[in-house]
Amino acid sequence: MAATLPGVQIPTFPPGDDPGPDFAALLRRQGLVPEAPGAPVSSAGPVPHGTTVVAIRFADGVVMAGDRRATAGSLIASRRIAGAAGPAMEMVKLFQLQLEHYEKVEGWPLSLEGKANQLSGMVRNHLAAAMQGLAVVPLFAGYDTRRRAGRLFQYDITGGRYEENDYATSGSGGLHAATVIKLGFRDALTRAEAVDLALHALVTAADEDAATGGPDVRRNIWPVMATIDAEGFTRLDDTELAARYQQLLAAEQGGAGR
Repeated sequence: MAATLPGVQIPTFPPGDDPGPDFAALLRRQGLVPEAPGAPVSSAGPVPHGTTVVAIRFADGVVMAGDRRATAGSLIASRRIAGAAGPAMEMVKLFQLQLEHYEKVEGWPLSLEGKANQLSGMVRNHLAAAMQGLAVVPLFAGYDTRRRAGRLFQYDITGGRYEENDYATSGSGGLHAATVIKLGFRDALTRAEAVDLALHALVTAADEDAATGGPDVRRNIWPVMATIDAEGFTRLDDTELAARYQQLLAAEQGGAGR
């Protein structure tokens, strides 16, 4: 059994009862996993939801992008963060802790394939809450240092993991975004081309889906967009996105004028 030092909340274990590198399993063992809702979440009131997230593979890695609108029915609940933010952020934090825990215990980081599998288990463990209407279905992308290529994965609420070769979308405007990416995708896109394609996909999704928020020039609110390659994670700043958005508008207006 776990022992707790006086005044310290961190559990300790004897040598023969090592909990191993699975941090999520350790939480379950200690009874620290919250109980699933006992009734539909909607009975407590509307939960802000809806977002559009895209991931596109390019020659040197992957670009990921998401809009920043959350809706509760016909109400815009937030213009700066989208999705069921509470459980989504909790899952991200737990996932980060799991990866840090594994690295500290094992002495080296978990592979990208292992990270994708670990996230699959976390989504599956969330199934009880998902059946009550509080579902978190992530997109996962990263740079595989072994293959020297970007990779991306989709999930379903049961924890099913599906690797996609070229691109993936999720959220209320995902279908519209996927159509744009399908028409514009080609092998070995450059970083700039992939970023422009992702931005175009989000703008089109916002035109067709009320729950997806496009760039808000008046409030200076832009999509969240980042690239992941051999150099690591790099978030694009709003200045670059604003310039690319203006180029997109100019191209569309030029095409309409012909």
